[in-house]
Amino acid sequence: MAQKGLISPFEPKLVRRVNEMPVISFGLSSFGYDIRLSPLEFRIFRHIPGTIVDPKNFNPENLEPTKLHTDANGSYFILPAHTYGLGVALEKLEVPENITVLCIGKSTYARCGIICNLTPAEAGWRGHLTLEVSNSSSADCRIYPNEGIVQLLFFEGSPCEVSYESRQGKYQDQPEKIVIAKV
Repeated sequence: MAQKGLISPFEPKLVRRVNEMPVISFGLSSFGYDIRLSPLEFRIFRHIPGTIVDPKNFNPENLEPTKLHTDANGSYFILPAHTYGLGVALEKLEVPENITVLCIGKSTYARCGIICNLTPAEAGWRGHLTLEVSNSSSADCRIYPNEGIVQLLFFEGSPCEVSYESRQGKYQDQPEKIVIAKV
């Protein structure tokens, strides 16, 4: 399915080193696929006094762009302690109508207090996943783009009666940029 465009770009094996540098693994794993965070955009929720975050009327001003840093360990975003950020997947998905994808956080980040709260990619969905990342620790944490961020688990069944595409889902064809809440 990957060769037919399910995941693009597709890495056919689990990658743990790039140019001899250790990375948070990405690519085909034993039961799923570990996707990467795109370096193009990462935004952190900020409090605007007197406002309430409303999923029915989301204010994009609540999301503040953050700088991409680079050092000997690679490029990274900083997610401050007890904050929440949004990023986007580097890989594009084209989910067939007989597959649903569950997204779960990677253990390397979980051990640092980073929670990736992702929603499923439903049968018939296409695009780059918007990634929700929460820092539950009391310390700032690095989030590395171009490295693994979440694992995708694929579940196959009979083609669904009403796919995400056929019901014209509001998050269809997401670009490689953050897509905010829609109603």
